[in-house]
Amino acid sequence: MKSIDTAKVSAAMSDQVSSIQAWGVAVRPRSLLLAIGPVLAGASTGYLHAGSINLVVALLACGAALLMQVITNLQNDVGYTARGGEGIGARIGLPRATSQGWLSIRQVRIAIFCLSAVAIGLGVALVTYRGWPVLVIGAASLLAALAYMGGPVPIAYTPFGELTVFVFFGLVTVLGTAWLLTGSVSVMSILASVSIGCLAAAALAVNNHRDIEHDRLVGRHTFAVMFGESASRTLFSALLLCSFLSLTLMGIGGAGPLLLLPILLVPVAWRLHRDFVCVRQGKAYNEILFRTFRLELWFAGLLSVGALLTSLQF
Repeated sequence: MKSIDTAKVSAAMSDQVSSIQAWGVAVRPRSLLLAIGPVLAGASTGYLHAGSINLVVALLACGAALLMQVITNLQNDVGYTARGGEGIGARIGLPRATSQGWLSIRQVRIAIFCLSAVAIGLGVALVTYRGWPVLVIGAASLLAALAYMGGPVPIAYTPFGELTVFVFFGLVTVLGTAWLLTGSVSVMSILASVSIGCLAAAALAVNNHRDIEHDRLVGRHTFAVMFGESASRTLFSALLLCSFLSLTLMGIGGAGPLLLLPILLVPVAWRLHRDFVCVRQGKAYNEILFRTFRLELWFAGLLSVGALLTSLQF
């Protein structure tokens, strides 16, 4: 009897681990770095501009940004499966939990609904702090997250995926965070939003470049599919370059040398660019994707350290 009970317990534990792993595949935890970086950049440049920020509000803003990324990832997982994309050709990208049968489409859609409700709750709390414009920002961000792989013409099926990421994970999140915390937007916040937005868009450029052949088969008209591999490589290179050019403008604008700390990442970005250009098409792009995630977070982290140290000098 004891051995039977042990077997049942082991089986239950195995099912639980499998479920956790399945949700991990759908949520894609490594991509959440894309949501943390913009909030860090917005909060730090806002602090430099105003001299103080509300940490509780900053944490709520970070929570909202993370929810937007998770909702986007879940919608990407379920939307692609519902459209039958996995059934055509052989995709070399990261697995999708719904297409593998690890999670049902219904389960993921319920999760999206619940997380959207939580995001709306956070939005309401932030509206009471800063007013109705927060509602506009939150509603636009949620609609973009749902529309990325949802609706009659998903953003992911157009050449505007990188632009959308640049806008919402760069301009909207960085500037929205800075404004939420300080009630205004500084030139430094604008330049930081461009840098962070370029790095976030670069991550999607890697993703779409990796999947170019499969996307072409399923009818996705991404930038890489529409303009070809050479243009896709140029886009990635330009996005990396623009992120550091924007940083340089901060120095020219008199922000102080400490705000230029992310310049230490130039060798990292150069190696990333070199590997992206030279690597053979295939799963090797997955590691380049993860390295781009980390580059954005390190960039935002060093920018935040620089802003904090600069503020302590005054």
